[in-house]
Parts: sequence; C-alpha cells; structure tokens
Amino acid sequence: MIGLLQRVTQANVTIEGDIVASINTGLIVLIGVEKLDSETKAQRLFDKLICYRVFADNQDKMNLSLQDINGGLLLVPQFTLAADTQKGLRPGFSNAAAPELGKQLFEYLVAYARQQFTSVETGIFGANMQVSLVNDGPVTFWLKT
Repeated sequence: MIGLLQRVTQANVTIEGDIVASINTGLIVLIGVEKLDSETKAQRLFDKLICYRVFADNQDKMNLSLQDINGGLLLVPQFTLAADTQKGLRPGFSNAAAPELGKQLFEYLVAYARQQFTSVETGIFGANMQVSLVNDGPVTFWLKT
C-alpha cells in the first residue's frame, strides 16, 4: 500500500462543485492500493502515518507527529499511485489492485483510521475528485508498506 503524504495548512476534496471533505493543519494522504496489499498493510500504513514526525517542534525541527499536534487527516484514494513508470511514455497499471480490492482496502483503511484517530476525512473511491491543498514547507513523503 502506498501513501503519498503532504503536510498542509489546509486541504479539501470537491466533487461536482461540492466540498465533501476538508481539513486545516494536518496531513493529506493520497492512497494507492496494489494487488498484493492486505488489511495488515493498511494498518501498518496508518500506524506509520499517524506517528510520522513531519511537524515542527519549538526548535523548528520535524519532531512532532500528526498525533502530537492533533491535526486533521484527509485520506484520498488515488489509483494512479500504483502506476509503473519505468518504461516508455505511458504508465502501466499491472501492479494496481483491481477496483473491488482497491475499494475494499481503502474503506478498511478509513474504518481503521477512524477507530484510532478522531479527525479523519476522506475522498470517495472511484469519484472524479478535485483536490485542493496548501502544502506547508513544502513537505511531501512517499511511504510504502
């Protein structure tokens, strides 16, 4: 499972002109599901995301986690993160999970996250979403479990 996390001062997801999710200070995480992923990998990704130290402490060092600052978490499914871009000029998706598995594991990740953390917002699997954000730093990390 892939998580592209970005530290933000604000982020939102819009579908057909309606804001369906938004956060202020926190993390937006684009989620890619690969065909060999599992619920265990989803749990590990969340556990890492919530504790990953990307927020500044009083000495302006990245020593604080999302949990430490009690920030918002916005999870957005993004099929294209599982793309193979090693050859040619067109991405391949042979490593990506089938839509049914992708949706199942994304929804499992969301449910698990909501059991563990209070401020979880999400995009909608399979929807045409417009994602807006203000990347703070910019700070962006690619995590894979």
